[in-house]
Amino acid sequence: QVQVVGSGGGLVQSGGSLRLSCAASGSIFNVNDMGWYRQAPGKQREFVASVTRGGRINYEESVKERFTISRNNAQNTIWLQMDKLKPEDTAVYYCKAMVAHEWHSGWNAYWGQGTQVTVSS
Repeated sequence: QVQVVGSGGGLVQSGGSLRLSCAASGSIFNVNDMGWYRQAPGKQREFVASVTRGGRINYEESVKERFTISRNNAQNTIWLQMDKLKPEDTAVYYCKAMVAHEWHSGWNAYWGQGTQVTVSS
């Protein structure tokens, strides 16, 4: 009964911008790490960016100068501002949330449905 919903993808020209959003909701005690992964056709899913509940941020090296991740803990929501997009950024972007359902429970990973980002040349 945990839902992770990502949105904000679309079609944009090279150099353009998109802002992705993701919210975790449902039977949640706490949410720790949240982040974004992407998968291009014929390639493995790769890490893009993440942010902990305490605000610790990590980026994949190729995007850290162009992408910015942010978080609202009260809403269990994250955003990924993507600027100066390149064709190689084209992929399905998946949101991931680490969720605890109650006190002393373990962390469980939940994934969003994916949102398509397409960057034209």
